[in-house]
Amino acid sequence: MTDLKIRRYEEDDDEVVKEIFTMGMSEHVPASFMHMLKQPLMQMLCVCLFCTLMATSKSFLLPVLAVTLLLAGGRQMVSYLFNCYIDESMKRDLDKIRETYLTTPNSCFWVGEIDGRVVATVACLPAEKQPECLELKRMSVRRSHRGQGIAKALCHTVAEFTRSRGYQGVVLYTSVVQTDAQYLYERVGYQKMRQFVIPEFLARILNFSLIEYRLNVQPSS
Repeated sequence: MTDLKIRRYEEDDDEVVKEIFTMGMSEHVPASFMHMLKQPLMQMLCVCLFCTLMATSKSFLLPVLAVTLLLAGGRQMVSYLFNCYIDESMKRDLDKIRETYLTTPNSCFWVGEIDGRVVATVACLPAEKQPECLELKRMSVRRSHRGQGIAKALCHTVAEFTRSRGYQGVVLYTSVVQTDAQYLYERVGYQKMRQFVIPEFLARILNFSLIEYRLNVQPSS
């Protein structure tokens, strides 16, 4: 693995951390759009629209154009939802990393550095619904540095921190479209606990679900 230094977040890292997070989340837009296209409701809508316009307009071009515009609108909707999530995440914790992760007990925010350049991030804090666990959050690796074992090293950092604090495990949540992340978590020992649909209306319609993973750790004696 490339020489990697994992260290605690510092104030000077603020902009690059936000950049890595934003770019990482934006990369999920195409996969989420494809997930939307695979849903029976979306497929039925496209077919009904095409057949209705084909029957009423006696034209092939108009139905094709209408379906194309529908798909373009769907792509924009997915992009908008991700942008909303990015903005919400900034307000929730990434605009106040020190306050959220570094001044509260049993929380931390790390960055991964190679040759003095920040290329990855990860954080953890006590899980809201599982008091015996910490929750892994905000893990992201620059696309240019993936496949070098960096994400695996970040997972180990969180696991060791969790163990040292006397917690029983680490939990995390990832989306159904993040297949590479799911493979990574399972490879480093996380177990899939449950899969559930996000309660928001559009998420339910598009069957956009989250997966909960858990890694049990042996607390330090």
